Amino acid sequence: MAVPKKKSSKSKGRSRAAHHAIKAPNLTSCSNCQEPMMPHRVCPKCGWYDGREVVSMEE
Repeated sequence: MAVPKKKSSKSKGRSRAAHHAIKAPNLTSCSNCQEPMMPHRVCPKCGWYDGREVVSMEE
């Protein structure tokens, strides 16, 4: 079993954890209504994806 030979310092652990921050999501614009949306997902405003209506949204 892997066991550390020496105690890890606080700075070593914190510098390793410095890359664990949450990043802002990438947003693209919908090709139908130009609203910001997550890529590769159905637009939550109009229900379109890949140039066609996938979900009918009642307004």
